[in-house]
Amino acid sequence: MPPTTPSEGRLYGRATVPAAGAATAPDRARLAGPEGAPPTRGGPVYRGNRRGPRWGRIFLVLGAGLLALALIASGAAWAYYKTVANDIDRSDPFSAIKAGRPDKPVKGSLNILMLGSDSRDPDHKGTAGEWRTDTMIIAHIPASHDKVYLVSLPRDLYVHVPKSQSNPKLGNTKAKLNASYAWGGLPLTVQTIEGYTGLRMDHVVLIDFGGFKEVVDALGGVDMTIEQDVKSIHPPHRQFKKGPNHLDGAEALDYVRQRYQFPEGDFARMRHQQQFMKAVLDKAASSETLSNPKKLDGFLRATAKAITVDKDFSLVDMALQFRGIRSDKLVFLVSPHLGSKIIKGEDVIQPDDVKAKALYSAMKNDKTEEYLTQANQSASPKASKGG
Repeated sequence: MPPTTPSEGRLYGRATVPAAGAATAPDRARLAGPEGAPPTRGGPVYRGNRRGPRWGRIFLVLGAGLLALALIASGAAWAYYKTVANDIDRSDPFSAIKAGRPDKPVKGSLNILMLGSDSRDPDHKGTAGEWRTDTMIIAHIPASHDKVYLVSLPRDLYVHVPKSQSNPKLGNTKAKLNASYAWGGLPLTVQTIEGYTGLRMDHVVLIDFGGFKEVVDALGGVDMTIEQDVKSIHPPHRQFKKGPNHLDGAEALDYVRQRYQFPEGDFARMRHQQQFMKAVLDKAASSETLSNPKKLDGFLRATAKAITVDKDFSLVDMALQFRGIRSDKLVFLVSPHLGSKIIKGEDVIQPDDVKAKALYSAMKNDKTEEYLTQANQSASPKASKGG
């Protein structure tokens, strides 16, 4: 039985990261449900593909497209696949983690840490070490390979961040989760999330949101419904009109970056980002794209340039892992939490350690579905006797 409060499964708001040796002003992180539902505390889960982060679906589209190319029985197709794969940047986040990584008791399961950042956001012009992560998701695939569980980790989740290997003066303290990325990049982020969840990450995928300008242009633009008239605060100060709009890459990225003009602020911006990603995926999965070799080629190449993966990540292997999974097999969750709390002058998201431990223990032992069934049953209202 589905949970009675699906709005409990989304978090919006921009995280602030404390700089070295300085405290930040409080960040107004709040919880909101779909389409501006009132704030609420973190509940069990919600399912389906209509709500929730879309990064997992982007990965599926890219992997499926490359797999199709790789399986074509011709040397030319394989050579093409190799050229696309070579466009993907690679990193080595695991080598910097010397010890203390969780074990993995169930063979065949897979945990992929997916991080979304925006290196080209005009509001965040710091160096690479200062970029923020807008999205943190654990994609968990059970040993049966019949589903994908996408767990959204609130950026403001107040957790222990280990000492940074790149800058030992940072870390070894409790802080917002995305401080780990600012203080120690991918290695410290992996170490922090593994320490909090007890799950061993097999792969890391970093997605540059700004890179999707080229993705949109390769698709010939996307269709989005603008919810109100709005003038961009960024040059060239575009004017967006309420209603259906066809946007090119620059226009789409500009619109989804706006937040000050909306009553919900960051919450509206995050909602628009998700609407944007849905528009991209709808266009990518359309027959208009899949039946057009030139357009499909442009989409695959642009997407490949927008992601960074670990050195052992294989597109073909991943596509094979996902080959039997469709959108109705994606299950979206949010890491259990107790809502906002002021700690040391900062507005953070307080973890629900009891429920989080139960969720991640279930994932580690390949019992996620059993856990979710029990959690949803507990969240459902009890039947009352008729009078």
